Amino acid sequence: MRLPHVPRPRSLAGQLFGMQAVLIAVVVAGYALFTYVSDRSQAEDAAGRQAMAVARSVADSPSVIAAIGTSNPTAHLESYSLKVQRDTQVDFITIMNPEGIRWTHPDRTQIGKKFLGHIGPALKGDSFTETYTGTLGASVRAVTPVYGTDGIRIIGLVSAGIKVEAITQRVQDQVTALIGVAAGALALGAVGTYVVNARLRRHTHGMNATELSHVHDYHQAALHAVREGLLMLDGQYRVALMNDGGRELLGVGPDVDVVGRSVASLGLPAPLTGALLSSEPRVDEVHLTASRVLVVNTSLVSGGERRGTVVTLRDVTELQSLMGELDSERGFTQALRSQAHEAANRLHTVVSLIELGRAEEAVDFATAELELAQTLTDQVVSAVNEPVLAALLLGKTAQSNERGVELVVSEDSGLDDGLLPDSLPARDLVTILGNLIDNAVDAAQGSLRARVTVTACTEAGADGSALVLRVADTGAGVDPAHAEAVFQRGFSTKPAGPGGRGLGLALVRQAVNRHEGTLTVAEAEGGGAVFEVRLPLWGAGSEGSSPGSGEASGAGEASRAAVSGGGDA
Repeated sequence: MRLPHVPRPRSLAGQLFGMQAVLIAVVVAGYALFTYVSDRSQAEDAAGRQAMAVARSVADSPSVIAAIGTSNPTAHLESYSLKVQRDTQVDFITIMNPEGIRWTHPDRTQIGKKFLGHIGPALKGDSFTETYTGTLGASVRAVTPVYGTDGIRIIGLVSAGIKVEAITQRVQDQVTALIGVAAGALALGAVGTYVVNARLRRHTHGMNATELSHVHDYHQAALHAVREGLLMLDGQYRVALMNDGGRELLGVGPDVDVVGRSVASLGLPAPLTGALLSSEPRVDEVHLTASRVLVVNTSLVSGGERRGTVVTLRDVTELQSLMGELDSERGFTQALRSQAHEAANRLHTVVSLIELGRAEEAVDFATAELELAQTLTDQVVSAVNEPVLAALLLGKTAQSNERGVELVVSEDSGLDDGLLPDSLPARDLVTILGNLIDNAVDAAQGSLRARVTVTACTEAGADGSALVLRVADTGAGVDPAHAEAVFQRGFSTKPAGPGGRGLGLALVRQAVNRHEGTLTVAEAEGGGAVFEVRLPLWGAGSEGSSPGSGEASGAGEASRAAVSGGGDA
């Protein structure tokens, strides 16, 4: 069974067009009706005034007064009344005696008969008009007295009238012209409405009101559901739209009204503000806020002129941290590769000594190499017993040696396992110390007696204990003029690689700020730069994580064993 076809609701543009067309038609029809009624009333008034003027002119004529005094007034007045009737374009002029007996009439058969209409007020000396149906049909007539030569005695009456049919014809002619003008106005309005609504159809893609409402609902749901940030700016770089994700990523509270505000007034970091205000599109640019790493893409909205900018924001804070860890793991892998190569060389040396019958020398050589590796491991682990930092320092030591830079853990270092609180995650420590060491190795590489000195310890202060991480290098140092700019995203004194430069120290500052610490740079003794990080140790030394606990000691031994094994390799 085929279901009956249900017509699709008309589009919003079509509904508006129909509504406007009906509205214009109703207005024009109402105006035409009002004009017809008004014009008819005005036409009747005008006809009454015209009839009154003609009647008075006839009544005041000396020839009429003189003719009434004759024995046969009809003979003198008939031709005169017909001539005035033609000249004044009235339908009849009737001259009668005070009793209402006609002396003149357009229809000669009516002469001598009684006038049909009221004459009472005229006999009292009052001129008046009325609409009355007489021998010629309904007419608007005026009746006025004719005074004798003494000006007191009424010797006759004059009535002039215009048929209602003639008045109606005049009004109909005017209304016909009005209807023609109204039809033209309606057609012009309809064309204008069609043009406007055709443009509206293009903008609404032919959708009706229900479909537009659904699109709006889906639009709002999508904006709130998307985790990525979406920011729309108008042509004057003012915020036109910002979804929930954008507010979260940019640190704008949900109760803050940002629509209509300039981007420059949002309090964003200067590099990010500059990217949003740029007239050029940005593709996958990395920018830092107070606590996040964002990838920013901008696209210009144009249609013959610049209309605005669409900005998408992606949070890659976790991804950037993981990439940092991946880079560290790659560095460890390269170091292990190099160590494996060196271990293979040493093993060949031992085998060759044994084949030559010099077993004792082979044992001495192998023992010396083992003691050297164990000494390095013991030096690091004894100074920094925290597993993550100890493993990081051992890996960075191997990497630095490969690049011709000596990495030394200072004698001032002292950091027991379990000292760090849960509020200071290992990932942030790797970010901070790893980037500082990488930056120091880059600076020291190629310098005389290239060295990087690392200090990791705790210090007590007025506000409690703090973790101190200090990294010094023998490089060229940091220009005092750049002491603040060096921590900005994109600042670097080295050539940019494929992935760009200037992100490491910016990430360090971000991590330090996240834990309410401090980050400073100064000139190191003997030249170079020294970067110092101070992180407050809130919640350190909690139960179950004290340095003397068995669990912590076991973890320390396990890490020491693992590090020692890596040293042997």
